[in-house]
Amino acid sequence: MDAGKDGPHGKLPVDGRNPTILVGDGFIDNWQGEYALLYAATGQLSLAGIVMEEGPNWKSIDELTTGWQQMAEAAKQAKMKNVPELVPSSPWTKLVRPADGKIESTKGTVTAGAQFMVKQSKALARSYRPVVLLTGAHMTDVANAYLLDPTIVERVVVVAALGSVTSTGGLMGVANGEMDPWADVIVASKFKYVQVSTYYDPMSDVPASLLGQLPVNPFTTWVKNKQPKVWDDLDAADQNAVSALVLPKFVTETRQVAMLQIPAANVVPTLTDDKLGPIQLVTQVAGAIATSALVDMLMDPPTYGGK
Repeated sequence: MDAGKDGPHGKLPVDGRNPTILVGDGFIDNWQGEYALLYAATGQLSLAGIVMEEGPNWKSIDELTTGWQQMAEAAKQAKMKNVPELVPSSPWTKLVRPADGKIESTKGTVTAGAQFMVKQSKALARSYRPVVLLTGAHMTDVANAYLLDPTIVERVVVVAALGSVTSTGGLMGVANGEMDPWADVIVASKFKYVQVSTYYDPMSDVPASLLGQLPVNPFTTWVKNKQPKVWDDLDAADQNAVSALVLPKFVTETRQVAMLQIPAANVVPTLTDDKLGPIQLVTQVAGAIATSALVDMLMDPPTYGGK
């Protein structure tokens, strides 16, 4: 689970050097995609692909694909480097807890996203540098990837913007985890898993006062047009997991936890404090560090064209 031969660069077991597949749904609600593209352009993130998922909040794969493509095209036109492949994943079908309660009995869906995760993990993972599945959405496609090829767990680490912190551990519910609880169970039971469950105000990243200071290019134009549409909602702040992976000082506190038990159908899993637990729960972050990094990348001419 090590990020590299010289160890990880922060509190997480993986970092920006690990080949990373971003898994997201909405393209407007937060700055997840922009953070990932900017970190990739500046050489801080090895971004191997973006999987776009339908779900209960984003029901049109055509709308999602168009939005993410426009974002990626703006990055390309601004001469940002390392813009990855985009993979639309449809249809979304919530996983159902089988009658016998066994994960192996679950009927999955063979989606383009799950296939991409399996294929890329085989191509890119190394014994000392696993692939990161960096999620800011429901866990359905990640769970489908396991059901498609259970050996994927040997090649990947899941880092998810998901759930919440409690006094005795955490929950895999809001945000993102409430959409497919049985997928949560599969991920927590089978994968090497890091859950980032603390959030900062997404409105602080790109305040209106910054817009007039940005350099003029297609990507900053995209940012300016998007800024008024970003959701004023902590639960939508999926960008926290991207910075948790990339910035060594962003994550300031973690705890080890374990899934308490396999819950009943449609009940989100409870995570309980356990010093020997297999799951790492991020409980505190320094949002100002991420915001500062974002502004620096947006304002810095070398971001655009690598000069």
